[in-house]
Amino acid sequence: MNRLHYASSEHDANMLFAAGFFVPDDFLYFEKNGRRFIVLSQLEYDRGRKQARVDRVLNLSEIIASMPKKEGRRTASDWIVETLRQHRLSRMQVAREFPVGLTDALRGAGIGIEVASGELFPERSQKNRLQLKTIRAALKVTAELIESAIQTIRSARAGKDRILKLGGTTLTSERVHSVIRMEAAKRGYEAAHPIVAGGRQACDPHERGHGPLRANELIIIDIFPRSLQTGYWGDMTRTVVKGKASEAQRKLFDAVHQAQKIAFQKLRNGVDGRVVHGAVEAHFRGKGYETGNRSGRYEGFFHGTGHGLGLDIHESPRVSSVSQVLRTGNVVTVEPGLYYTRIGGVRIEDVVVIRPGGVQRLSSFPVRLEIP
Repeated sequence: MNRLHYASSEHDANMLFAAGFFVPDDFLYFEKNGRRFIVLSQLEYDRGRKQARVDRVLNLSEIIASMPKKEGRRTASDWIVETLRQHRLSRMQVAREFPVGLTDALRGAGIGIEVASGELFPERSQKNRLQLKTIRAALKVTAELIESAIQTIRSARAGKDRILKLGGTTLTSERVHSVIRMEAAKRGYEAAHPIVAGGRQACDPHERGHGPLRANELIIIDIFPRSLQTGYWGDMTRTVVKGKASEAQRKLFDAVHQAQKIAFQKLRNGVDGRVVHGAVEAHFRGKGYETGNRSGRYEGFFHGTGHGLGLDIHESPRVSSVSQVLRTGNVVTVEPGLYYTRIGGVRIEDVVVIRPGGVQRLSSFPVRLEIP
């Protein structure tokens, strides 16, 4: 069935995939018999003709000029209905996120709208050679940002109460965030919400981190920058200790590192992500790391093993408790983690592409616990 989408490609990964260039305002994409069209305002029309990766760019002003006169202001649904009628399209498939008001207007005008049961652009999940090259570039930058964060922590010294000091002032999570964002900007990337969380904060996987960092505590560094040129994301996590790790911290770290290796070994074309996730869970249980609610909060391993990566930071497919078969060309993160408030949190994350007989690593950075 012909697909229809209406969104801004600066904020919607499906539209960026479909049109291939950034537009800040909502615009129309549709297909007819395998040909791809977009409708742009005069503001974007000339640029779209040069940059958009579609078969034809239509001028919104010309479409509106061809319509019968109407009292009052025209709405987007008016000219979208007219565009589909001019192209003799009476039934379209849309994403689950398609605007409800626009859906009602199109159906009211006699255009059949079918909501896709899965992804509107399922081909997004299987990356081609150019897309893999773009993701590798994003991951190379991600590794450089991880290094900048670790180097900042390495340069600090422990003061009173093990609080880290750098240049005579306290080294905080926020200060490392700033280093990461600045280094990302230098490379043409945005790292809006990096995670640098130490101690008990690291036990909340999406806690960004705040306040002083301390020696001899586990610190999770999770950075996911987006290219301002291509829209593709990188994603990588390392866990470090500034100084000497305790035996409990080291065992936790080793268990997570081993779990990641197990996932690498099991991932391949045709495998169900739930099987891979189950193997990671079994490994942790075998090491004595149970998952459950303790004193009102979850501890152990309570998130997925991985997720798709591309034009969205989290996209299909998932490697989790939900059944989803992986295919050649899928790009997924592999990020097992363990979190116990009495010890701290550990997560190690890398990115792979699924191949027929296994995986190919796309990210590269040393996995080391202690920072001297």
